[in-house]
Amino acid sequence: MMKAAVLGKPIGHSLSPVIHNAGFAAAGLADWTYTRHECDESGLAAFVDGLDESWAGLSLTMPLKEVALDVATEATPVAEAIGAANTLVLRGGRRLADNTDAPGMVDALAEIGMKEAEEVAVLGAGGSARGALAAAQQLGASSVTVYARRREAVRELEPVASRLGLRLKAADWEDAARAGRADLVVATVPKGVTDDLRPDWSADAVLFDILYDPWPTPLAAGAEAEGVRVLDGLALLLAQAVRQWTQFTGVADAPVAAMRRALYDAVPSRTE
Repeated sequence: MMKAAVLGKPIGHSLSPVIHNAGFAAAGLADWTYTRHECDESGLAAFVDGLDESWAGLSLTMPLKEVALDVATEATPVAEAIGAANTLVLRGGRRLADNTDAPGMVDALAEIGMKEAEEVAVLGAGGSARGALAAAQQLGASSVTVYARRREAVRELEPVASRLGLRLKAADWEDAARAGRADLVVATVPKGVTDDLRPDWSADAVLFDILYDPWPTPLAAGAEAEGVRVLDGLALLLAQAVRQWTQFTGVADAPVAAMRRALYDAVPSRTE
């Protein structure tokens, strides 16, 4: 029996088991299981130390993404640049920390035809903004403007931007309507924060709002009404999980359609 799991606190809401287990079933991996375990920063090292060779990997959500690097024996360049990991691949005594949020975002954008972005705007400067910066770098962006309620939070992103080779611009939240002029807008803020925001959208802009429940957000609904292409948090959740799944199993072609179907079936009032 091979095992994988998602860790975090709280963790009961996680949809990761739905996605991964659907992938195992569709791929005929009958001896694979994926579970969830509540764990905080102080308990991660002990949890990982207690795993045997039947464990292939761990998905890590808040508040474990930064401390994950402390329990890893090595890390991918993107995890090191972001300073956070959402994945631990366990194999042969190795603990490889990776971050599939950024490449997952790029994968999801590619599905709707966006493979590069010159100008990127990020709404919010919290932990999720780090992945957005790395995605912007992978899309070839020359600069990223971060709109935040606190300038101090943007300054905390400067080391990440520097490691990624990005030019970071700080902008006041009061000016966030200007974000719509960028090629790509990534909303990383909690539910409700953007409800009153009405960006001045450019014709070819794309909005990636990492929320998914309830959906659509007022920001997403307004964007769609103006013909803007919109992606939601389910697209990111699926794409980052697919990358984890392939690393855990070693199977190159994940059964994405089955994983997507299971995810949407698990979210009330949502259809593919």
